[in-house]
Amino acid sequence: MGCGTSVATETQLKKLETEEAVRTPGLALTIKAAVLIQRWYRRYMARLEMRRRYTWNIFQSIEYAGEQDQLQLSSFFSFMLDNFTQLSGNGPDLISQLLNPVVDPWLDREICYTLIPVPDSYTGPRISFPLCVSDTNALLSAFKEQQILHARYVLQLLFEAKKLLKQMPNIIHLSTSYTKDITICGDLHGHLDDLLLIFYKNGLPSAETPYVFNGDFVDRGKKSVEVVIILFAYFLLYPDYMHLNRGNHEDHIMNLRYGFTKEVMQKYKNHGREILQLFQDVFSLLPIATVIDGKVLIVHGGISDQTDLDFLSSIERHKVKSALRFPRHSLEQLDIGQSCRHVKRMRSVDSSCSSSRSYSKNQGTPGQRKRRCKLKRDDSAVSTSSSSSSSSSSVCSPHTPSSQSLRPCPSSPSLPCKVLQVPYLDSLSSVPLPSPPQHEQEWKQIVDILWSDPKTQEGCSPNSFRGGGCYFGPDVTQRLLLQHGLQMLIRSHECKQEGYEFCHGGKVITIFSASNYYEEGSNRGAYIKLGRELVPRFYQYQVSRITRKLTLTQRIRAAEGSALRALKEKLFAHRSELMANFQQRDPNNTGTVSVCEWAQVLECVLRLDLPWRTLRPHLARLASDGSVEYQSCFEDMEPGAPLPKVAPNLAETLFRYRTDIEIIFNIIDKDHSGLISIEEFRHTWRLFSAHLGVAIDDRAIDDLARSIDFNKDGSIDFTEFLEAFRVVHKLDKDAQLGEKKDKEKHR
Repeated sequence: MGCGTSVATETQLKKLETEEAVRTPGLALTIKAAVLIQRWYRRYMARLEMRRRYTWNIFQSIEYAGEQDQLQLSSFFSFMLDNFTQLSGNGPDLISQLLNPVVDPWLDREICYTLIPVPDSYTGPRISFPLCVSDTNALLSAFKEQQILHARYVLQLLFEAKKLLKQMPNIIHLSTSYTKDITICGDLHGHLDDLLLIFYKNGLPSAETPYVFNGDFVDRGKKSVEVVIILFAYFLLYPDYMHLNRGNHEDHIMNLRYGFTKEVMQKYKNHGREILQLFQDVFSLLPIATVIDGKVLIVHGGISDQTDLDFLSSIERHKVKSALRFPRHSLEQLDIGQSCRHVKRMRSVDSSCSSSRSYSKNQGTPGQRKRRCKLKRDDSAVSTSSSSSSSSSSVCSPHTPSSQSLRPCPSSPSLPCKVLQVPYLDSLSSVPLPSPPQHEQEWKQIVDILWSDPKTQEGCSPNSFRGGGCYFGPDVTQRLLLQHGLQMLIRSHECKQEGYEFCHGGKVITIFSASNYYEEGSNRGAYIKLGRELVPRFYQYQVSRITRKLTLTQRIRAAEGSALRALKEKLFAHRSELMANFQQRDPNNTGTVSVCEWAQVLECVLRLDLPWRTLRPHLARLASDGSVEYQSCFEDMEPGAPLPKVAPNLAETLFRYRTDIEIIFNIIDKDHSGLISIEEFRHTWRLFSAHLGVAIDDRAIDDLARSIDFNKDGSIDFTEFLEAFRVVHKLDKDAQLGEKKDKEKHR
């Protein structure tokens, strides 16, 4: 009995083992499945990372392209003001309003705000001077409720800030021995929510919580006025614990392009001009650097191989109202003959594409020459050489051709060039380079501090991507730190995806405090806390009411869509130029080119340094043979409103240089009413055509002016006019039209 029971039990066990083996896969099969899942996940994350990176590159390339445009426009203004006494009647007068504005003397007296009454109907915050904690709390509460501070208080706040800033040195020296930590914040760019979140997480400014805000408080964001008012209010309340460095956007010329001027005029229609003039003065008085414990240097942009902190300590910083106002250059001090300059040769004759890529040398257009900041410097050597005798470069200057071709002598990055080689009879003669005047050295040092960026390569070179300042390598950083006994350089000026970044072996830290800078979810903001040990501690955040509910894929998809839309606008604005280059590559008019040729044309024309082959599926269709249907690049975009009847080439000029035109309009429109006369409109175009270096037919301009003077009253609403030359995505436009129809139905 016992044996029979044993045999039966063994049989059942074998059966169970067999069934278990069938149900449960082997260990090898399990590992294989895990490897496949892991491989799939890694590929998926790699694709997401690729999309994230090219989205970031698109945003950054377009941002820096806009800064190049602004620098080129300012360069043109400076050249016109310095070299011409007359341009079609009143050109330089208009430019001088921008570059050399005359500040009303009454703004230096208390009468500038005491004569402005605050009506009883005003419901915003009421503050008194000297400020106390209740006043700053009132400002914070009011701005959270979308209230606006009355113009009288704004003027008084700026007046008091100006008086205090006049007493401040160029470089502020702080010590951690009196406090536990010092908090350092980067660019805010009008992001009020980020500032409020920093105060919520880290504490309000006080003796226990000192702050250093490292420039770029304004522009781009919609709450620049509120941000800068809060910062100045705490600066007045705690001048020993609230420190403000100047950034490259604390500049009235930059404010014209990037929104602060427009925001002030919209919020303060009656006293906007006075407020802007005081802001201009206050910005120019901001300190340019901060040093903590003699070991940590804080500047907005960076340094160059010519940066000298002792020299910077002695300059009169308030004289540099704008880093974009170029010092006057003159060759007359060199006895090499009189130079003859012509407006028509303001831009270098540069081909649109290199001959090695089979591009025609005659395809260069003013747009390309303006876009390209890596310009050949043969003719412009004088304008840059006099501003520095080093390998670094200041803001890109306009070309000033002369009958003599001046060339700097060859130099290495470490050896400054001291000689100009100029033609004399049939040979070249060396002429000693004159030492730059004091005001020019001061200007260049400030430009380098505000505009420069670090690079991984050694040496110091012109910042051709932005168009201003320089790229400085780890050797330049090390040299400055050793020279002044420093340990670390903290700077801002560049948006970073995590809000901060190390470079140069940890000796340089970039800090950026405006989250969602390019698009919702595009980047985090961050701030640094430094204690007595001078070891930086980073705190990250992201202000968002939407992205917290989105997955990583959804966030990347949203940012990618916004970036691609901006890129397609660029393509549409350069349509004629791109089509001419495509057709040159397509002699049989097939409507297609190879992927390689398509990518080369886009990079040649737009100069954005993007991975065009990777972006191709989002920008253009492929034909059945694998070539690119180049006309499909422009299918998704169209004008934002019905166009006036203008010549096609003039229309594209308007699309491409819409922002530049708006800046010139704003210079002319003194009261910011949005209206200019027909005659002022003609002056605008004369300035603009000189800026482009191309002739625009007066008859075409007159026809355009008449077509947009809708009520025939002799004035033009250029806000509506420019709206017609805004490029929009067709789907966005259809959605807007649908919303408009729905609203009309519900009325």
